[in-house]
Amino acid sequence: MNNKKTPNRNLVLAAGMVIQFCAGVIYMWSVFREPITAHLDWDAIAASHTATVKLSVFVLGIIIGGYIQDRVGPKIVTLTGSIMIGLGMIATALVTANNIGSNVPWLIYITYGVVAGLGVGAVYMCTIAAVQKWFPDRRGFASGMINCAFGLSLVVFAPLANTMMTVWSVPTTFLLFGVSFLIVCIICSLYIQNPCEHQFARYSAASPQVKAATEKKQYTPKEVVQTKQFYLLLFGMLFTLPAYMILNPAFVSLGMVRGLSNEMAVLGVSLTGVSSALGRLTVSWTSDSLGRKTSMVSIAVITLLASLILVFGESGVFIICIMLVAFAFGGSASIYATMTADSFGTKHGGMNLGLVMIGFLVSALVFPIISTRLTVDGNYTSSFILAAASCVVAIILVLMMKEPKEGVII
Repeated sequence: MNNKKTPNRNLVLAAGMVIQFCAGVIYMWSVFREPITAHLDWDAIAASHTATVKLSVFVLGIIIGGYIQDRVGPKIVTLTGSIMIGLGMIATALVTANNIGSNVPWLIYITYGVVAGLGVGAVYMCTIAAVQKWFPDRRGFASGMINCAFGLSLVVFAPLANTMMTVWSVPTTFLLFGVSFLIVCIICSLYIQNPCEHQFARYSAASPQVKAATEKKQYTPKEVVQTKQFYLLLFGMLFTLPAYMILNPAFVSLGMVRGLSNEMAVLGVSLTGVSSALGRLTVSWTSDSLGRKTSMVSIAVITLLASLILVFGESGVFIICIMLVAFAFGGSASIYATMTADSFGTKHGGMNLGLVMIGFLVSALVFPIISTRLTVDGNYTSSFILAAASCVVAIILVLMMKEPKEGVII
């Protein structure tokens, strides 16, 4: 945008981080599930599918939002997504109020899963894409910071939601969250926009390496899907994430099976938020010096080891392992976004990352279903072995990738 009033990049980053902080509520269904199940007398397995619906629709929001923002800019898409997040939470409050949802609890799939999920995907994509364009000289740092805010959401909102549902009610909690997110995200979305050409050029010129990188080919989505690198990224992400996808809907309930009290299980969810935030911040940031592939292999190895220990880990060991899985999950979110931008450029970054995130979508859809089939009487042994095996596949795929500095991606 050629707008003389374009804000400085630190303001864009700060606004994006606030929006991501609110949007991170997508990963909090394990805290909501038990109270909503009891409030609506809903089947626990059916209720757990809400997380799968939202995570899947989240990726659709990324793809759709990325496609639109590449054409009209991030502000309109972020504003629309912010409204959908707030209204989705408010609609969920209405479904759970006065036991309206007792007869049709699946409406939560639509309100919380589809409406809010699409909104989260849209704002997630647009804020990351915009910030990467503002920070071509510090892309790993910027991606890490904004993804960190997304992960920190659990740290604050998980215990807050648990307390609010205990003191007040499930509908009131969703209503307050929805109204707050609506107001805050709309205000912050007004600051999300792309840098004008001379600002982008100024930041790119700060380093000869960055300047050279920005002069590289900017791949269109059509060109991206014709490259080997794209499929390695997509399937690398798909096979890195199963452990988190299996655990996410069941953090609290499985924690209690493994010897934790309800309070400690909820605390464990908050700690996974801390770990996810640290992963989002440090993995992408340190990859600026360590290399993208080294960082990607590292998070797959961490997930593999944690998955194997989760076969038997209880109490404190269980918490440590889910924190490691969350750390790697958070790291994957930032490093795959950074690697995609490095490989294919930032001009069409929104849509290109959306295409890579199809791996996230498939993982979120497929592995929880497989885990449900493998789990017998609460025994997740087969599921965790499957998650560990998938990490081996991910490591092989990452080793086959090209570091962007090696030249043109083919």
